[in-house]
Amino acid sequence: MLSTSSKGIGKVIFSSSLGTLIEWYDFYIFGMLAKTISVQFFPEGNDTAALLSTLAIFAAGFLVRPFGALVFGRLGDMIGRKSTFLLTLVLMGGSTFLIGLIPGYRSIGIAAPLLVLFLRLVQGLALGGEYGGAATYVAEHSPANRRGYYTSWIQTTATLGLFVALGVIMAVKSNMSEAAFTAEWGGWRYPFWISILLVGVSIYIRLKMSESPIFSKLKKEGKTSVNPLKESFGHKANFKMVLLALFGAVMGQGVIWYTGQFYAQSFLENTVKIEFMQNREILLWGIGLATPFFLVFGALSDKIGRKWIMLTGMLLGVIFYRPIFSTFLKDANAKEWMAKFDEQHSKKINYAEKTVLLKSDTIVNSNDLFIIDHVKNTFNYNGNHFTKSSIDTLKTKLNSLKGVFVEDSKPIYTDKILSTSLKWKFIFLIWIMILFVTMAYAPIAAFLVELFPTKIRYTSMSLPYHIGNGVFGGLVPFIATLLSASYANDPLVGLWYPIGVAALCFVIGVFYLPNKKDKNILD
Repeated sequence: MLSTSSKGIGKVIFSSSLGTLIEWYDFYIFGMLAKTISVQFFPEGNDTAALLSTLAIFAAGFLVRPFGALVFGRLGDMIGRKSTFLLTLVLMGGSTFLIGLIPGYRSIGIAAPLLVLFLRLVQGLALGGEYGGAATYVAEHSPANRRGYYTSWIQTTATLGLFVALGVIMAVKSNMSEAAFTAEWGGWRYPFWISILLVGVSIYIRLKMSESPIFSKLKKEGKTSVNPLKESFGHKANFKMVLLALFGAVMGQGVIWYTGQFYAQSFLENTVKIEFMQNREILLWGIGLATPFFLVFGALSDKIGRKWIMLTGMLLGVIFYRPIFSTFLKDANAKEWMAKFDEQHSKKINYAEKTVLLKSDTIVNSNDLFIIDHVKNTFNYNGNHFTKSSIDTLKTKLNSLKGVFVEDSKPIYTDKILSTSLKWKFIFLIWIMILFVTMAYAPIAAFLVELFPTKIRYTSMSLPYHIGNGVFGGLVPFIATLLSASYANDPLVGLWYPIGVAALCFVIGVFYLPNKKDKNILD
C-alpha cells in the first residue's frame, strides 16, 4: 500500500482543501445574495417571481454538475487528478469574477439574467469536476486506517466555503449603507470580485502539487482506463455500485446539507424575516461551532465504519426538521410581539383604524411606538401628536427602520432583530442542524472512494455525488420556496421535500449499504 508521511499528507490536505474551499465560496456567494441579485437582474414588480427566478438560476448550476462530473471525471481518470482539478479551479474563479461585472436588468434588459445563467452553468460544470478530484487525491495519499479522518478535511470545505462567503458579505455590508450595498454597481458585487484574488493564490499552490502516487503507479504500469465512462456505467457490477452510492447515501446527504445550511438561511430571511446582518450572524456562529465535528465523525468512521454515522445524520434530520423550523416561526411570531407589547402598555390598539410600527433592538421590549391614525390622518410618535403628515411618505420613511407594521389587522413584516437570548437560541438550533450535516457528510468521501477501483474512481464517484448532492440537494431551496409559495397557508410545507428524500435514502441505506472501512484501494 502506498502512503504519505504525516508532513506530506498535511501539505496534500492543505493544497487540495484550499482550492476546494475557494470553489465552494465562488459557488455559494450567488445563493447568499439571492434576494439582492433578484432585484438587480430581473424586472421590478413581483418580488416573489424575481426571487424564484434567481433561485432557479442558482439551481441550474446544480443541475449541470453531473455533466461536469462526467467530463472532468473522464479527464481525471485518463490524464490525472492534479491537472483536472487545476482546470476546474480556473473555470470556477473566472466565472464568478465575470458575474460581478454583468450590468443589471435596468441597463441591458433580458441579457443580464441570460449572461448570469450562462456563467452559473460554467460554475456548475467546474464544480462537477472539482470535488471528485480533490477527494480522490487526498484519499489516494492516505493510509487506510486514517482515510475517513483525512478526507473529512475535504468535507469541511463546502461548509467553510459557505462560512467564508457569509463572512465576506457581512464585512462588506457592515461598512456601507443599505442603499450603497444594493445599488446596481454597489457593494454586493465586491464578494464576486474578491474571488479572483483567492483563486490566484490557490492556483499558485496547486501548481506545486504532485500527482497522486496510486494514479502515478497505475499510469506507469499502463493500466489507466481508456474509456472511463464505459467502464463506470457500462459494466453491470460497477453501475450497481453507482446506483447504490446515489440512492443509499449521497441523495439523503445532499438534502441534509442544503436544508441545514442553505434553506435554513433562506427560511429565516424570507419567511421569518430576520434582519439581514443578524440572519448571517446566526448562520456564521452555527457553522463555526459545528464545523469541527466533520473531523470528529470522519475519524469515528475509521473506527466503526461509514454507514451508520451517515444514516444517523439523515434520520435526525427527518425527525427534527419540522420541530426546529416550527420553533423559528413561533419564537419570531409578530402577532405574539404585538400581544406582548399591548399587554406591557396596558392598552389595546385599534388596528382597523391605525398602523403600528414597533421599532426596537429586541424582539419583545419595544421602546418606540409609531401610530398612524387613518381616521384623522395624523401621526403620533411616543405620545407626541403630529398633523398633516402624508401617510405614504411616512410609511416609506418608517420602512427603513426595523420592526413590524400592522395595517387593517394584518401584520406587514419588515426585518426583525432578535433579542440576545433568542438569537443564541436560534444559533443553537442552526448548530444542531449542521451537526446532522457533519454526520451525513463527513464520511462520504472515504465511503465513495472505497466503492470503486482506482482506474475509474474519479468518474465513478463524481457522478453519484453530484446527482445526489447537486441535483437532489441543490434543488432544496428552489423546491422548498416554490412549495411555500404554492401552499401559503403552511409555511413549513417546503420541508416535506428534504424529509421525504432523506427518509427514502435512509431506508435504502439500512438494507443495502455496506459498512466497510480500512479497505485497500490500491487495485
